[in-house]
Amino acid sequence: MNKMIPWWTPQICGEEYARVKDVLDSNYLNDGDVNTLFERRIAELTGARHAVAVTSGTAALYLSLKAVDIGPGDEVIVPDVTFIATANAVAMSGAKPVLVDIDPRTLNIDPGAMERAIGSRTKAVIPVHVSGRACDMAAVLKIANDRGIHVVEDAAEGFMSRSNGKYLGTFGIAGCLSFSPNKTITTGQGGIILTDDDRLHGRLRELKDQGRPVRGTGGDDNHNSVGYNFKLTNLQAAVGLGQLSSLDSRLERLRQIYAEYKHGLEGVEGISLPGFRTAEGESPQWVDALVERRDKLDRYLSDRNAHCRRFWFPLHTQTPYRMDADKFPNSSRVIPHALWLPSAFTTTETDIATVCGYIREFAAS
Repeated sequence: MNKMIPWWTPQICGEEYARVKDVLDSNYLNDGDVNTLFERRIAELTGARHAVAVTSGTAALYLSLKAVDIGPGDEVIVPDVTFIATANAVAMSGAKPVLVDIDPRTLNIDPGAMERAIGSRTKAVIPVHVSGRACDMAAVLKIANDRGIHVVEDAAEGFMSRSNGKYLGTFGIAGCLSFSPNKTITTGQGGIILTDDDRLHGRLRELKDQGRPVRGTGGDDNHNSVGYNFKLTNLQAAVGLGQLSSLDSRLERLRQIYAEYKHGLEGVEGISLPGFRTAEGESPQWVDALVERRDKLDRYLSDRNAHCRRFWFPLHTQTPYRMDADKFPNSSRVIPHALWLPSAFTTTETDIATVCGYIREFAAS
């Protein structure tokens, strides 16, 4: 049997154990000081004024929309190519997701399609930074500001990726990170909302914790508004803090993996990489590729124990959000050819050379 090369696998660095033990020994497992420390650390790393930890990236999107008063009767623009959670968060708020096409070069939202979709009920847009590759935020922000709509970034795949000197998730009124198991760092499940807006920060604190503006006792607390329970726990935050101890090496390895694929696949017919501007600060979450015979290549690699992940189906093909394909010519044409190559931290230079060799064999067949 060939060595198994996974598409992705979480990596435990070791410091998580001691931090989780400290939380267990403290006997305070809920949202507390460890979670506050995690929030502050993420805010410092990204340059955000505030960071609010919540249960998931989906919850982060939902709460961000609620915090800017988006609800029934409103519309929110969402790119056709994203994990379905982006649209589901809009639906959870009671608003309608309005799908728009993508830029086929970046797989991110097409600002022109976004502008054409704005109507009288449009209250927000959610640009998604696919694989950690930055959207054209200058264009998105100009259109949004000119039309008076909010920008809530889905930076679930963009933690510590930069564009024009700023971290993804810090361009809009809110930016949402994910710490699910297949991200640069993980807390098992979890997410964070970044914002520089003090009013929004206060509202997010209320919304995530039963309407309480500050952490309460569970007894005679003041609840200023209706809120929910979307708290991250000290246990999860301890894992996240432990993961952060190896952040620099993780980011460096992801950049190296992309560079090795770029070199190893140069000149191979039938495959191209959308790529990353790593010299300008973009950090790959995973290495994505466009392949003429994607499904056959996926099976070819899988038969040799090298595992990829095919891209999400475009949202317009999913039952809850089904629309005519002719409204989305770019996503309909490009995404059936898109997949993520093996990109785990554990993927060695030899592994990548092996995968590239298999791809070259396939391309020549």
